[in-house]
Amino acid sequence: MKIGKATVPRSAIATSDADRIVVRGQDLARDLIGQVNFADYFVFLLTGRKPDAATSAVVNATLVAIADHGLVPSVQAARMTYAAAPEALQGAVAAGILGCGSVILGASETAGRMFVEIDEEAQRHGGDLRAAASAVVAARREKKQAIPGYGHPEHKQRDRRVDALFGVARRAGASQHFIGIAQTVEEVLPGILGKDLKLNVSAAIPAVLLGVGFPVGALKGVPILARTASLIAHLHEEQNDPVGFALSYQAMREFEYTGELPK
Repeated sequence: MKIGKATVPRSAIATSDADRIVVRGQDLARDLIGQVNFADYFVFLLTGRKPDAATSAVVNATLVAIADHGLVPSVQAARMTYAAAPEALQGAVAAGILGCGSVILGASETAGRMFVEIDEEAQRHGGDLRAAASAVVAARREKKQAIPGYGHPEHKQRDRRVDALFGVARRAGASQHFIGIAQTVEEVLPGILGKDLKLNVSAAIPAVLLGVGFPVGALKGVPILARTASLIAHLHEEQNDPVGFALSYQAMREFEYTGELPK
């Protein structure tokens, strides 16, 4: 990321004065509140354009798909933080989001960037997606890099959310181009890796979002936004049915000290 040369702070997203709040050129109170749902407003904030029907359907579906998956690490981090500091809901939410990286929640971005790389590689070689996918995957394999969005510790067959998201995109009339790339990667993986890794939701999300023109640089924001909603739900439950310390107790119960003992 380049350090900007601007000497005056500026933004095209929003401004306000005593009489009104303007967001992307529209009056917030008059034109947006009660007129647009939150997922569509997210796209509007991000791009400056109100989404068409296909984009709206796909973005809403991806947010639903990735919001919650049980007591996953981000939820455990949030619940244990809240147990220790119940006065700081915002800190507990932040604790759950801070772990968004290459393994948890951030794989949608890395998978999306891989799909864009495959698309560009195919354009340089006559549109052959299979050859392009094989080349990109083989290059990642040679560098001992993971293939983001494929394989899942629980969903050994294709994650059911994948076909659900692909179905939403198809019915909404969204472009299937990046879905085709995602499926082609799934097809070439066994011959390169020696194992059959199926598409998971972290590959399906960028495949459908890129098909409606969602910016690749903001892909990580979708699971972050979705998981924030989930964390608030979990923390509300934590207030009434706390398990944060139970999670800590279970870790200590299984704990094994592997260091030296004093003599």
